[in-house]
Amino acid sequence: MTMKGVFLDTDTVDPGDLDLTALNDFPISWETYGTTSPEQTLSRVRPASVVISNKVLLDRQILSASPNLKLVVIAATGTNNIDLHAAGERSIVVCNVRAYGTPSVVQHAFALILALTTRLPQYQRAISEGRWQQHPHFCLLDYPIRELAGRTLGIVGYGSLGQGVANVAPSFGLHVILAQRPGGEPQSGRMPLDELLAQADIVSLHCPLTDHTKDLISAREFRLMKNDAILINTARGGIVDEVALVTALRDGVIGGAGVDVLSEEPPVNGNPLLEGGIPNLIVTPHIAWASRESRQRVVDIVVDNIRAYLNGRPHNVVA
Repeated sequence: MTMKGVFLDTDTVDPGDLDLTALNDFPISWETYGTTSPEQTLSRVRPASVVISNKVLLDRQILSASPNLKLVVIAATGTNNIDLHAAGERSIVVCNVRAYGTPSVVQHAFALILALTTRLPQYQRAISEGRWQQHPHFCLLDYPIRELAGRTLGIVGYGSLGQGVANVAPSFGLHVILAQRPGGEPQSGRMPLDELLAQADIVSLHCPLTDHTKDLISAREFRLMKNDAILINTARGGIVDEVALVTALRDGVIGGAGVDVLSEEPPVNGNPLLEGGIPNLIVTPHIAWASRESRQRVVDIVVDNIRAYLNGRPHNVVA
């Protein structure tokens, strides 16, 4: 018997460069949509037995009004877009996608580190402004460049992403230190966050956004950091107090920041980090995870989750 399936927001994963054909291996008749608005969600979910969603909100009202729904596969790790309690009450199996983006996130974190340390944005701007072309010497030395070798990288959040960054760091001659888990019990080999901030030349965030990590890095924490330290955030926007970060950069409290995530995405209501003219700041649009290989792994794991469910052995189950 063929079931009905719906993929609600393919555009958030696939701009046209991925292979989705494996979804057709199942006895499922698919409807796929590039995007789904809140007003469209119920009508698209209600007839379906299987739903794939990346960021479309599936709340109690929608789940309760969808009598055929048996399986929801989140095309991401985070599950905050679905009411897990309501799904459990309805015996709807919810699976997510895990451990797909580590190479991509590690690459992006080091791209930000290297760009800030080598002052690439400033030198690129200098060339665009014609300053090198008019310079009397063969090179510009307007912006001091630092080497990574011999410096200290502090990692906050030591799951697969933090471990991936830590594994690469020695290749650049970086010494790695680890923070205690925010809100957790002390762990051997890790130090309190305050100590890490005081010692690190680079601080890279890889922890989830929780009650313990909301505004984890704010004005007080910036004052603990070295005045030439770099902050990298490829985790979640709410972990960093964005107003405090702008102030720290403008006042020279820290040396620079690379940010891939904001507290509101997309930032339709503006954001302090997008004001312009903020020194030594690089902002990227939540793309650390988004290499083609990483996004294909998302699709492949979604397919595996559906296959496992249909075989009676669901995995990556979160509800």
